[in-house]
Amino acid sequence: MQVGSTAPSPAGPSYAHPFVSQAAAPPTFPPASTAHSQPPPTEAVAQAPLQSYYRTMPPAQQPFPNAVPPFSSTGPTQPQAPPPVSPQSFPQAPPVSQPPFSTAQVPPGPTQLYRGPLPSTQPSFPRPPLPTSQPSAFPAGPPPTSTPSQLPGVMQPQLPVSQPSPYHSGPPPTSTGFPPQVGPPPRPPLAGMQGPPMASQGPSMASQGPPMTSQGPPMASQGPPMAQANHILPTQPGMPPGPINTSLSGPPPQPGMQGYPQQNGAFGQVRGPQPGYTGPYPGQPNYGAPPAAPALAPAAPKRLDPDSIPSPIQVIEDDKANKGSEPFTTGVRGQAPPLVTTKFQVKDQGNASPRYIRCTAYNIPCNSDMAKQSQVPLAAVINPLAPLPLVETPPYLLDHGESGPIRCNRCKAYMCPYMQFIEGGRRFQCGFCSCVTEVPPHYFQHLDHTGKRVDCYDRPELSMGSYEFTATVDYCKNNKFPQMAWWELYSLNEKENPDVESNIRVGFVTYNKVLHFYNVKASLAQPQMMVVSDVADMFVPLLDGFLVSVSESRVVIESLLDQIPEMFADTRETETVFGPVIQAGLEALKAADCAGKLFVFHSSLPIAEAPGKLKNREDKKLVGSDKEKSLFQPQVSFYNTLAKECVAQGCCVDLFLFPNQYVDVATLGVVPISTGGSIYKYTYFQAPSDQERFLNDLRRDVQKQMGFDAVMRVRTSTGIRATDFFGSFYMSNTTDVELAGLDCDKTVTVEFRHDDKLSEETGALMQCAVLYTSCSGQRRLRIHNMAVNCCSQLADLYRNCETDTIINFFAKYAYRSVLSSPTKNVRDSLMNQCAQILACYRKNCASPSSAGQLILPECMKLLPVYLNCMLKSDVLQPGADVSLDDRAYLRQLVSTMDVAESHVFFYPRLLPLQKLDVESMTLPVSVRDSEERLSRGGVYLLENGLNIFLWVGVNAQQELLQNIFGTPAFSQIDPSMTSLPALDNPFSKRLREIIESVRAQRSRYMKLMVVKQEDKLELIFKHFLVEDKSNNGGASYVDFLCHMHKEIRQLLS
Repeated sequence: MQVGSTAPSPAGPSYAHPFVSQAAAPPTFPPASTAHSQPPPTEAVAQAPLQSYYRTMPPAQQPFPNAVPPFSSTGPTQPQAPPPVSPQSFPQAPPVSQPPFSTAQVPPGPTQLYRGPLPSTQPSFPRPPLPTSQPSAFPAGPPPTSTPSQLPGVMQPQLPVSQPSPYHSGPPPTSTGFPPQVGPPPRPPLAGMQGPPMASQGPSMASQGPPMTSQGPPMASQGPPMAQANHILPTQPGMPPGPINTSLSGPPPQPGMQGYPQQNGAFGQVRGPQPGYTGPYPGQPNYGAPPAAPALAPAAPKRLDPDSIPSPIQVIEDDKANKGSEPFTTGVRGQAPPLVTTKFQVKDQGNASPRYIRCTAYNIPCNSDMAKQSQVPLAAVINPLAPLPLVETPPYLLDHGESGPIRCNRCKAYMCPYMQFIEGGRRFQCGFCSCVTEVPPHYFQHLDHTGKRVDCYDRPELSMGSYEFTATVDYCKNNKFPQMAWWELYSLNEKENPDVESNIRVGFVTYNKVLHFYNVKASLAQPQMMVVSDVADMFVPLLDGFLVSVSESRVVIESLLDQIPEMFADTRETETVFGPVIQAGLEALKAADCAGKLFVFHSSLPIAEAPGKLKNREDKKLVGSDKEKSLFQPQVSFYNTLAKECVAQGCCVDLFLFPNQYVDVATLGVVPISTGGSIYKYTYFQAPSDQERFLNDLRRDVQKQMGFDAVMRVRTSTGIRATDFFGSFYMSNTTDVELAGLDCDKTVTVEFRHDDKLSEETGALMQCAVLYTSCSGQRRLRIHNMAVNCCSQLADLYRNCETDTIINFFAKYAYRSVLSSPTKNVRDSLMNQCAQILACYRKNCASPSSAGQLILPECMKLLPVYLNCMLKSDVLQPGADVSLDDRAYLRQLVSTMDVAESHVFFYPRLLPLQKLDVESMTLPVSVRDSEERLSRGGVYLLENGLNIFLWVGVNAQQELLQNIFGTPAFSQIDPSMTSLPALDNPFSKRLREIIESVRAQRSRYMKLMVVKQEDKLELIFKHFLVEDKSNNGGASYVDFLCHMHKEIRQLLS
């Protein structure tokens, strides 16, 4: 396909996707056709996308087959007349040595300069260091996020002598798979990674334009500085390319930026059209192209080559190379952090760590008109109690005595680095509302010559982005300090102070149609049962002996737990209640006058006569209809009222479900979701295979960091305000997010809108304050501050977005929308918004070029692939085998996910284990989620945050199978195993370590499933190969990209 060249754009690097096969040049680089621009590089800076409920995320990412470093430059770009090409004829593909995308020049600025590429015939190219963000160099903002992707040089990979299998996984990283790296050393070449031989590539085109071997000066000094280059995908099939119109506004073509033509089939197999999406789009204007000459012989339309479009793996790997070696310092306003797939250390210098807050954009528009025009959502994903790595310091706890924290008199914002001290330190001006407030005498301190307090760096609230205050009695319910009680099954390991005996108390209830309360007082020899059969008016029959200290009553509690299975072994009761159980826990906490947590273990639809009784409303006929939304809504209002009462008392509910049939998760989940609790689902629970997962989930749920009776408020500086909230919580007004419980896995997503103009000088500020009770019963305030830049140019907005956070927001927005709109409308709305975002960039930021080219912003080039993964997810586009309960469960689960979890949920991580180096602590580079990337001789690990699959190819090496399973024969592998045998060999040990470390990264324990190639379980596994067409009608990545291009062109025309 032709990759048209574009003049450098003021917006910064953008991705152009080759959409059409065009004039091709033979490997000897004969004259190029029309606009010469180089195929865009495969970038490794973005995180892996998110994936659905079974899905997993890509780990270390695999090199993009035949991927080329992003920016190579050769020779001046000269507009030339394109060869006459009929809409029906498709000239051949370009030589392998060309990068898949064309990119225009990058800004010099504070990043490093790059030399031009070496001639393709050279066996290797020098790797200059990638730019790293240096906060000190950018007082007002970070370097353009796109620069790291600009890499010099293009190399011609060796053609493989023979192809080991129909599934190839791309070229060896040593040739073009990886960009130059900074920090981690380059990985050794991976075997079997070459692309397929390029045997038949069609006739080469007539000579047009100058030869393309090393032309032009090196890139170090080329033209004026620019913010971003464009990544261009070649024109669509059937669209003759037009020359670049240099008379249009925009910067002139830069010398040294001439690219190589890119054709279909250059990398990997040519695919035929897939059903559902047509190839060429008829009726599109020619945009100045000369009239097409009649074709000599009409060729069948070729599909876009998967290797020539942006690779999530490449983006992730590039980001690791660019940003993984240096600590991320938060002192620079508007600096985009490393991707969630990159391991990095954070140094808090005034803004909250990205582990606590991630924004969709770090340059937000100065006014609402610009925000509307771009359609980029302005939102923040906030995880107030996020866990930190051991090398990072948790927020400091500050005690300001009886007077409490210092606050602004007007907006009540807490003291933070954005407050400006004036009048010698006697007053301070609020950074949020500009009100001037007196400094209390005990807090007074002199200012230095720069106007800062001399104790600025001794006080975390004046120099750091995140910190905590101990709250005074004024911040407590009923003006008295809280006591703690948990109503649960296991004792809590008191982490805050292990030497102090925990004051947490526990109680036990069992139930079917009636409730059984247990007296487990320490003075009893045996536990006593009390039955309450009046479920319509629930009460707790005993106070003394119900909530007890675990350490004092351990013997009686263990006796009870031993007896419960025997007591109910012969029960024939099939009907059960649910609402009264939560009411009983709530009443117990009210009687004890404390907050707490309720663990409910439930297995069937509550059809017994009692408050909250439900009917079976599962009706597959409604799926896809206008009435489908009713299936996601609770069928009775009882649970909404109950949830409100639980939040008022601080009663958080966690629900563990063990269903064998429909239980109406949409209704049962209302209380957990409204109280900040969690839902765990173990369908068709079998103790031998599922007990490990259940017990690990329960253990982690009990032990994780937790806050009770929490209230969160987000304050913003003048000009924007928080307008919408997503997550597990209850809101009784428009500003306060109330959570009976808040744990370290829960996020609250906040959307912002303009209510006035913003200024580029001051930027925009937000402060998230969470008031909560710690496990030890201490009332605390946790503060997170964030400052972002404001911009008046769209190019600046598009340069500093974070695609993973945008997808996290879109998913939560879409999953909430299914409560009120048909799923088809939700999908169409998302596609339309995505097309508008990209069309606005194309129209206002990219250089003029042929309409047949798809041009994507550098930092959003993965938006189409991730959006497609989300649109194909089980909630929005279910397959016939996906139950309504599963969809409701996933909908509720995603609503609280952080960006790292949603990324791997929608775009699972796929690790090639045959490339595992047992001597190294690094994981093999992931491969893309597509069946054609799987080798029949390989073994792959796929994880999506909820499941782990071990896929075994039918031709896997005997030695590999022996090391993993203890048997050399493929036929002897037991697909029902849920854990790997502990074998005494280095490979087995390393693989089991990897599985455990992957599980430790996720909030849910992932059960292992072994999938043999061509086995019936492979259908489930393929569901998570999200770049492929799905059984439920979801498009492949290639087809969706073509569809998005069509939508963008319609918007522009």
